[in-house]
Amino acid sequence: MKKILILLLALAIIGLITAFWLFSGSATGFSKKTLYLEIPTGSTYEDVLVRLKKDTVVRSTALFNFVAKRLDYPEKIKAGRYAIQQGSSILTIVRKLRNGQQEPVNLVINKLRTREDLASLVGRKLEIDSAVFIGYLLNPDSLKHWGLDSNTLISTILPDTYTYFWNTTPARVMDKFLAARKTFWNETRLQQAASLGLTPEQVVTLASIVEEETNNNQEKDTIASVYLNRLKINMRLGADPTVKFALKDFSLRRIYNKHLAVESPFNTYRVAGLPPGPICTPQQVTIDAVLNPATTKYLYFVASPKFDGTHIFAENYQQHLANARIYQKALDIYLKKKNQPEDTGS
Repeated sequence: MKKILILLLALAIIGLITAFWLFSGSATGFSKKTLYLEIPTGSTYEDVLVRLKKDTVVRSTALFNFVAKRLDYPEKIKAGRYAIQQGSSILTIVRKLRNGQQEPVNLVINKLRTREDLASLVGRKLEIDSAVFIGYLLNPDSLKHWGLDSNTLISTILPDTYTYFWNTTPARVMDKFLAARKTFWNETRLQQAASLGLTPEQVVTLASIVEEETNNNQEKDTIASVYLNRLKINMRLGADPTVKFALKDFSLRRIYNKHLAVESPFNTYRVAGLPPGPICTPQQVTIDAVLNPATTKYLYFVASPKFDGTHIFAENYQQHLANARIYQKALDIYLKKKNQPEDTGS
């Protein structure tokens, strides 16, 4: 009798060890360090099981099913993007999914040029379909609520890192953009814009042109002064980046007369004043450069023949033409050294 009891005790201990290993030991079926499991909005428990099997999240869906049902997970499906670490136990995985412990997603905004660029980025990083997102952006009710139009919409987007849950809504995406914009446009900046006779949207529009003209932060306030000086005397801005935007060809290295003929409200060679909206999302430092422009009489600038990212500025057209000829000659020599045929522009 004693031997039977010892045997039963041994079997019980083995059973407990086995159960502990099954429920608390490694249950993952993938080799990489972390697997991101995406459960779309509206998913059923059966959908989750299919995805677990397809992505080999767990070695045994049967064991997952056993534990999940005892923890009431089938009735508590939560959409989201979940980080599953290699070696996680069944208990850990089920609890994470049941409790909706999502992994945040960072939406990093650098330079975007169009609404479509923004929608594409959102569509790649979040659950939102890009077509659905741009439809939301261009909805008249949305635009009216934000006090914007389809052209000035991009002025709300400040380059930065915004954190969301994967299954967030278009409204929440925009809420963070608008909150960051409200914080940025404090009383000081609003007063600076007013002193220039510009609205915040117009400041961002001008900053977007400066942003496309140079990466050199030290020169941005001077380039801003050139465009502001032109606006003061009702001189057309004549900004090459606006022509590229009008043509939707951002690969152009030189702008020729054939390009200047494009009919578009964004072509500042043909249309006076600022374009109807930004041509990219300028950095905050560029916006501040426009709000705090250098005091100059410059009306022209051309890239330096040193190709160091700086520019040469001029107060009159004759001086500008001389500077432009020097740059043109240097560029021709540079292209020949690179064995690149010169584009005649014909």
